[in-house]
This record gives sequence, C-alpha cells and structure tokens, in this order.
Amino acid sequence: MSERRHFQTFDDPSHRKGPERVAAVRAALREAGVDGFVVPRADEHQSEYVPADAERLAWLTGFTGSAGTAVVLADQVGLVADGRYTLQAPEQVDTATVTVVPLAERTVEAWIGENLGFGAVLGYDPWLHTPDGVARLERAAERAGASLRALPQNPVDLAWAGRPRPPAGPVVPHPIVHAGEQAAEKLARVRAELEGARCDVLVISDPHNLAWTFNLRGSDVGHTPLALGYAIVPREGAARLFLTSPRIDPALREALAPLAEIEPRAAFEDALAGLGPVRVRLDAATAAAALKVRVEAAGGTADVGRDPVTAMKAVKNPTEIAGARAAHRRDGASVVRFLAWLDARAAEGGLTEIAAVEALEAFRAAGGDLRDVSFPTISGSGPNGAIVHYRVTRATDRAVNPGELFLIDSGAQYPDGTTDITRTVAVGAPTPEMRDRFTRVLKGHVAIGRAVFPKGTTGAQIDALARLPLWQAGLDFDHGTGHGVGSFLSVHEGPQRIAKTGTVALEAGMILSNEPGYYRAGAYGIRIENLVLVEPREIAGGERPMLGFETLTLAPYDRRLIDADLLDAAETAWIDAYHARVRETLSADLDSQSRAWLDRATAPLAPSGGLSEAPAA
Repeated sequence: MSERRHFQTFDDPSHRKGPERVAAVRAALREAGVDGFVVPRADEHQSEYVPADAERLAWLTGFTGSAGTAVVLADQVGLVADGRYTLQAPEQVDTATVTVVPLAERTVEAWIGENLGFGAVLGYDPWLHTPDGVARLERAAERAGASLRALPQNPVDLAWAGRPRPPAGPVVPHPIVHAGEQAAEKLARVRAELEGARCDVLVISDPHNLAWTFNLRGSDVGHTPLALGYAIVPREGAARLFLTSPRIDPALREALAPLAEIEPRAAFEDALAGLGPVRVRLDAATAAAALKVRVEAAGGTADVGRDPVTAMKAVKNPTEIAGARAAHRRDGASVVRFLAWLDARAAEGGLTEIAAVEALEAFRAAGGDLRDVSFPTISGSGPNGAIVHYRVTRATDRAVNPGELFLIDSGAQYPDGTTDITRTVAVGAPTPEMRDRFTRVLKGHVAIGRAVFPKGTTGAQIDALARLPLWQAGLDFDHGTGHGVGSFLSVHEGPQRIAKTGTVALEAGMILSNEPGYYRAGAYGIRIENLVLVEPREIAGGERPMLGFETLTLAPYDRRLIDADLLDAAETAWIDAYHARVRETLSADLDSQSRAWLDRATAPLAPSGGLSEAPAA
C-alpha cells in the first residue's frame, strides 16, 4: 500500500499571503475604473469543487470553504460565509484585512447595500455569476445609489502571479454496465423535455449533467470525475460537445460519433453566436450570465430555467441502484476494518487526525475499485470535530486523545457508486453529556431512516424529524439534514435535499444523506451519516402511494455512546435490526480480527446503559 496513489493532501491550500494580494487586486480595480469587485467561490459552471485556476477566493483571502463570497472595496473587504464555516473562516483569513460576515446575519447583497459608496461602480465577472445572481447584485448596488458593471477581464486573474493552468485530464467513457442507459436514450428524453418546454435548444452548462447525458467521466477537478465543458443540444439534429480537455479517449469519440460532434472549448462562444433567433434553455443554477448575453446578442431568446437533465439524473435507474448497493457493501467492509483498527490504535495513544485519514484511505484502496475519495475527509478530534467542514492540514493536525470524541466524515468514488459516511466514536470513556447528545442525534437519524411519507413530500417536510430530539433539549444544528448523492458523480447532488429549504418532492430512486449532528464549539462535534435510497412502500389498507428509505450505508454506530434509556422500543429495535444487517452482510468480506470486532460492535443493545460490553479490538 505504500506505493499507492494518495487522494488527499494535508498542506494548507489557502496559500494566504495577507494584505498584499488585496492590494494587488485593488490596483487592478483602479486600472479597470471600478470601485469594488465581487469574488465568489465559483468557476464558470458554479461547481462545488473547482479547478486550481478557479480558486480565486482562496488565493485572495485564505478561506477554503466550498461556499462564500468576498467583496473588495477601496477601504475594506467583506467575506460572507454560511453557518458551516462559522469557526473555519475566521481562523483562515487575515482578520485585520478581511471582515468575516456570517450569512445568517447578513447576505452579500445586504453587505453591499450597507457598504458600497454612493455613485460607486461595482465590478463583476459575468462568467462567475448566474443571471439571477447578477440581478441581485444590481438591486443591491441600486439601493446604495451605485451601479454594477461587467468586466471583460477578472481583476483577480490579472493580479494572480503564477496562476495555475486550466486542467486537461483525460475524458473517458462511462460504460453501460454502470450507466444503465445509453446516451442516445438520454438525449431522446432531453429532446422530449425541450418539446414540452417549447425550447429549440438546451445549453448544458453543468459538467455533472454533461457527464450523465453523454456517459462520460473525466478528471478535471478533485474528487468528482468531471470533464469541464458545455453541450449544445438542439431539439432536432446532432448535439455539439465542447470540452476543455483535448485528451478524448478514442472509444468515447467512436461511441458519440452518431450523436454529437466533439469540439474544443474555445469554439463554444462562436457556436452560441451562431444559434441565431431561437429559444435557448439556460440552466438557472449553473449557466453564467455571460451565456445569456451571448444568446441575446445573436438574436435569440434566453429561457432561463431548470436544465431537465438535473431531475433525470437524480432518479437512479435499476443499474445505478444495484451499483450503489455493491459500492456500499465494498465500502462498508473497508470502513469496518478501519473502525476496528481505530479502536485498537487509539487505545495505544499517539494517533493523529492525519494518520486516521491515511489509514482509512489505505483500507479503501485495499478493498478494490477505489477511484478517489469523494471529498476531502473530515477528521476532527475533540474541538476540531465541532468545525462542521473541518479540513485537517499539517498545521492543524491534532492527536486523538482519550476522553474525547473523534468525528470522521468520509466517502469514496467507485465506478459503480459514490459513498458518504460519518461516524462519531468515543476515545476512552465518554461523559454523560456526550452520550446524551449522541443519543439525541441518533434518535433523529433513526427517525429519518424509519420515515414513511406520501408521494409528493418534500425534504423540508421531513427535516424536522431529525431535529426534534435536539429541539426538546434546546439544541439544534446549522446545516441541512441531507443532500442528494450522484452515481459515480458528485457526492453533493441536487435538486433533492432534506433541509428547511428542501422544496423538491422526493421520488423513488433518489439517493440522499441522512446526517443530523450536534456541535459544541471548542469541545466536540457529533454527526451520524448514512446514505438512503427513496423507495416505494406498501402500507396495508393505505389510501395513497407511499415512500420510505432503504439505508445503503453499512457500518455500526458506537454503542459506547448510546444511552438506551433515551430510546423507545421502536428505536432500539431499528438500531438492533440495522446492526444485525450490517453484521450479516459484511462478515464474509472481513478478516477474522475485524469480524470479531464487528460481532461485538453490533451486539444487541442492553436494556439499560446502551451496551453490555465495549466493542474493543
């Protein structure tokens, strides 16, 4: 294993240099004749994971979270970040230069309205904002008595010496044995949607949708097998595929030859200009404002709405569902081997957060078919576990100490499925408070796992089930309960989610996470996460079509942290049944030592106190 590829690095990716980078951007703003500039954490596709050359926000401020926006003015810089990064952002930025603004207190637009001077001109890069995002910025500038201007060159790019080159990874076919549906069939479905929407052309701007539609995968960004680019899909005739990378697998060219012409990304803008007076659907979530401008300049009508591929991709076909189950069984065996190792290694002392990440990667690599981790592993010991999206670096690496909780949130990319799992474990004896909080989080997690709901129910309608046990103790958590998950694609996939803002109805075939948590700042964090598949449920005597969840993830909960006195009989029975299923499914895939550990870790809960013996290695 020592010569295997390492998927995660532990250097600080922010390369923070302090105020000189802000000064360089301000100089570029003066050259452009504007008084401020908006720097989102975005690329031209609004991706979660962006290539190195698009990490403008991290380069400028040091903040490496997956969501945030900075506004650079002549006398101040505001960084608006959401609740996931309440602790992380102030630790990463130079607070003498950058003011961190919690999104819960003030939106980007509100901050602009309060701080942009009267008569000022605020610049933006039209390739990094959607049309709706630009409209919000325009309204904010108007409230300040200022104006908004699109800039032909990004001032951050002009100031960024040594900016990385754009990625050019190989683009390969995603075989039908994993995709489950031919690209020709998918394109026929897309064209039927265009017909219904009375649109002549669809521009696919989301690389995830590009990958799904054309059954291809790439390596242009970390942790998600994407090929960056665009597609133009007319209602009639061949599609045109514009890829950033020139490294196209010959087998992919051959497979797509009857369906689409593959062209370089540089030809895309001319292709848009050549569409003429047609109605073009642009994706509201991922299409850059620059695309709308170019469509309208060519005499076309920009129909900004939802890319129909997004909803199609969210509902997994039988092949993808079977692949997800197989990937989770393989992943579960690797995670169990890791948890058994962790129990023994933590007891010896000297274990660190990075050592745990490296060990988990090694177990997954040994399990077979690992292509990448699906996101940088969150490995948080003690107070670091309270940082929701903590990313361990060599500078922050901390020992896993007795008397603390250790939170590890990780996932993997396999050719047949994408996984995401969080387990919180006790190192040594947990305190009564830790056990109380863990059990409340577990009760919410079980409530989601057991939920049965009528067709048409949204994620927002069931989100409260995960929070109720915490609310009853005056507690809560500041992130969603669940996100959608792709099939060898993004570990964070829309449009489905379980959250207060989850407005999309859940459908059979969707995969989501189930991950309530609790975080005590400066002390510990607790999160428990499984992936679940929405499935039909037959209810005897029922009058409506019903849905429920099949739990895909296979790994035990730490019974040392469970206070069985807080569980009712149905909750206890669900946990015991889940543990029995984990044991029965995975035992044949484990070595004898890990199997013995799993037998102890999945023993039925004791009537009181949560367990009869600790699952020691």
